[in-house]
Amino acid sequence: MAHSEISGERSEGGTSLPRGVALVGGIGFVALGIWAMVDPLSFFETLARFEPYNQHLLQDIGAFQIGLGLVLLLAGWSGHADGLTVALLGVGVAAALHTVSHIAGRDLGGVPERDIPLFAALALVLLAAGGLRWRNVSADAARR
Repeated sequence: MAHSEISGERSEGGTSLPRGVALVGGIGFVALGIWAMVDPLSFFETLARFEPYNQHLLQDIGAFQIGLGLVLLLAGWSGHADGLTVALLGVGVAAALHTVSHIAGRDLGGVPERDIPLFAALALVLLAAGGLRWRNVSADAARR
């Protein structure tokens, strides 16, 4: 069986079922993640009624949901992003939003003076590496 048949892609380059699932799934993850981050109480009351309510936890979950969604969107949408690029950028965005969650909830626990700079630095490293990888993979593809 040809690789394109195994992977679910049509050899003529059309949209494949896996790519469509990735895009729809990515949109769903991002939407739910934004909801959890922006209005965690509404998210809790409507969808995630697991006592006790914990604003910070729901906002963290939202950050990582968005990262997961972005991984699916990048993998499903871009022809230039390889697995490493997708992973670095998706996790980098999740880490950046996790930092935002800790900034917004700095009065809810943790050690903000340590956590926020650490999470921000991790996000910057991941995003910088992902951006560099994206540029290099795109440049390699353009040379072919």
